[in-house]
Amino acid sequence: MNPVKSICVIDGQGGGIGAAIIKRLKALFEERVEIVALGTNAIATAQMLKARANRGASGENAIVVTAPHMDIIIGSVGIVMANAMMGEVTPKIAAAVASSPARKLLIPISQENVVIVGAMSVPLPHVVDALIDEHLAPLLN
Repeated sequence: MNPVKSICVIDGQGGGIGAAIIKRLKALFEERVEIVALGTNAIATAQMLKARANRGASGENAIVVTAPHMDIIIGSVGIVMANAMMGEVTPKIAAAVASSPARKLLIPISQENVVIVGAMSVPLPHVVDALIDEHLAPLLN
């Protein structure tokens, strides 16, 4: 099949971004990929599981333990920034994600006091399409 075994989607707060990504992944790839939902909180994880993630877990320890074993990690740029998402991304989470050998596909959603110069303001569905069509699909084919 393909070399990618597991895709991890990390989200916090209400889990809406992660759920949108997982819905699109499932629509395109069905069960050809395993999707692991990791939420910084239980609400985010629950939303991503409703979107049909294969497995899910919540909290700092789950993310720290799981991130090093994933092939691809997807989330907003905040998942590699300590104290992002109103403090939900702990320094340990940010370090674990940034240090993971997984390929990271990050969405440039603005964080407090952070400007990503050169990032265009594009609606989230278009960003998710670009993430999957331009960056993830070539890894799976």
